[in-house]
Amino acid sequence: MSEFDVTIVGAGLAGLQCARLLARRGVSVLIADRKADLSRGIHTTGIFVRRTLEDFDLPPSLLGPPVTHVVLYSPRGRSQALESPAEEFRVGAMGRIYEELLRQAVLAGAVWRPRTRLVGLEETPEWGSVVLLQDPTRTIRLRTRFLVGADGAASRVASLLGLSENEQWIVGAEDVMEGVPLEGPPALHCFLDPQLAPGYIGWVVHDGERFHLGAGGRPEAFSPLSAIAELRRRVGGTFDLSAARVVERRGGRIPVGGILPRISCRRGLLVGDAAGAVSPLTAGGLDGAMRLSRFAAEVLATAVDKDDDAMLSLYSGAEFRARFLSRRWMRRALAAVRSPLLVEAGCALLRTQPFSRMAWHVFFGRGSFPEPDRAPLRASAELSR
Repeated sequence: MSEFDVTIVGAGLAGLQCARLLARRGVSVLIADRKADLSRGIHTTGIFVRRTLEDFDLPPSLLGPPVTHVVLYSPRGRSQALESPAEEFRVGAMGRIYEELLRQAVLAGAVWRPRTRLVGLEETPEWGSVVLLQDPTRTIRLRTRFLVGADGAASRVASLLGLSENEQWIVGAEDVMEGVPLEGPPALHCFLDPQLAPGYIGWVVHDGERFHLGAGGRPEAFSPLSAIAELRRRVGGTFDLSAARVVERRGGRIPVGGILPRISCRRGLLVGDAAGAVSPLTAGGLDGAMRLSRFAAEVLATAVDKDDDAMLSLYSGAEFRARFLSRRWMRRALAAVRSPLLVEAGCALLRTQPFSRMAWHVFFGRGSFPEPDRAPLRASAELSR
């Protein structure tokens, strides 16, 4: 039976970031994903914020032009323009980014198993777990010290390990288009309308390379295809869509309850959407995926080095939940707003001081995913020397 220090289920941004960092530390890693081709079946728009771009080594060639402008639209179409002096956002070519991170992980020694899904988990009394994986031809049994769930918002790993599971969602859908001319600077356009996108927003981001048009909302009150059709009608006067070609349709569930309370146990842990590492307010998850996965890799590598699975107790959602409290309350308030007239009044307020500054801070502030506290991990490492 094959043995690995860490088995990672899911080859999205969070899983691949964790895998490449672990492999670089000399940890034996297996990555398994249902997909044969990581460039297909992408769910996220791929908007990276400035804090992520500054702190992580994403390949510049796989990032679109900088976006410094945001335009907000009220239900009646009144607009408010926000601009930052900094390069705030860049849209990543997510399929190619996944392929590059996988290449780096494999180059560092990770083992890659595409078209492979997790079907079971058996606890062993002496060492880790036995993982059951299935590919198109057979069922594979392997022993692993730690299992990592990077398998999305509805995580099978979370269920098997008895960890917390996401319970609050919005549903998002998006068309990626080519052939839409860009007039003016690259910009992110946000449509605030509870009839179009109940509990969330509609969006258009156009950086001169790709045109993304999408919407999200509460599952019980949201029709993705109808919302995309309505949003496309609304922006027809702003963008020339006559030659637009839909090259990809994306969609999926986005957890918005904040980081989950129990994201680790002695046998493994969760990262990315599986851990709820998504802003409850903006539903942005890429920065959280990168930061939490980096911390997870540090905890796992230390646990492997020290041969001490109790180290995983340092990887806790409790610290993060306290820091997400205000955003969780704002998420509840946003979800409760059903009246377009009330949203219209709120948008009018955002166009006045000091509320316009608040809107500017939501989009351009650096308060993304909180940085994990590494002090206990460093102290443990010092004690072991």
